[in-house]
Amino acid sequence: MQSRGSGHRQPGLMLRFRISSVMLAMFATMASFYVAGRLWQDAENRVYLIKELDQRTGQAQSAISVDDTLKAVACRHQHKRLAALEIELAAARHEGFVGSYSSETNGANNRRRLMAVIGVITEFGRKNNRDAIRRSWLPTGPALKKLEEEKGILVQFVIGRSAHRGDSFDREIDDENMHTKDFIILDNHIEASEERPKKTKLFFAHAADTWDAEFYAKVNDDVYVNIDALGAMLATNWNKPRVYMGCMKSGEVFSQSSHKWYEPDWWKFGDGKSYFRHASGEIFVISRALAQFISINRSMLRTYAHDDVSVGSWMIGLDVKHINEGKFCCSSSWSTGAICTAV
Repeated sequence: MQSRGSGHRQPGLMLRFRISSVMLAMFATMASFYVAGRLWQDAENRVYLIKELDQRTGQAQSAISVDDTLKAVACRHQHKRLAALEIELAAARHEGFVGSYSSETNGANNRRRLMAVIGVITEFGRKNNRDAIRRSWLPTGPALKKLEEEKGILVQFVIGRSAHRGDSFDREIDDENMHTKDFIILDNHIEASEERPKKTKLFFAHAADTWDAEFYAKVNDDVYVNIDALGAMLATNWNKPRVYMGCMKSGEVFSQSSHKWYEPDWWKFGDGKSYFRHASGEIFVISRALAQFISINRSMLRTYAHDDVSVGSWMIGLDVKHINEGKFCCSSSWSTGAICTAV
């Protein structure tokens, strides 16, 4: 016989059991909806990504990796560029130079890509040299802008600042630039003859950061340049991603401190005391990827006594195509097809 107390407790237990079952069922139902929702969302994401890959590569219903997609896009871009280059080269053969520069733009900032940025390395007290260049091969005023717009070549003199900031040297350069507008003034570089290699490094870094170009060239301010011949030469090397062009040479490393070409780090070049092969400093050219490399690694790149040796030392450890071109060997008189002459 059951007691009265146990008879009253049994309905209560049943009620609690039913409530717990209902809550468990609700929880299971909500969990099912949540899992189903996540699976549906993941499925939609996968479908979206597959459609995006198909649109970018044109390979419908194919399973490809992101790397393959990027390679396909890059390949298409290269084919378009090569087609454009064939047209430009045909025009160059007909006219002797590229008559109208390509309107290809850099998608990041919508700037037109130049063929070349040329930096003429100059110093204080050499205005006569600069004026001689302006009278010969470097146009001035509107013609300078026309050179940039029609042939894609930008030419600027490159100079630093005086050790006594704001003195007469700085003011003379500022005044000259106000009239000619053809200077790159490196505010973070102090002018000194022994710091020339660092100035060349800063020029390439500054130019790569400021202008998007296929090539970047360094020229001394006692060199005259045939712009048309240089442009034609660059056009023939447009499809090479990492090129270092110039009049390649080697030479003796001088360990005597009294010598004009003394190299403080002479001992690093071995017992033979000979420089590795590098482009002569009168004029040389590097492609965009190499200028960007210099810009990124400027704080770590070691400079030597001479700027041409310094740049050559950076190139020798990279996967770079060295192009030894006799037309870059500047003689004291013009020769047929020459790119430069020294004065």
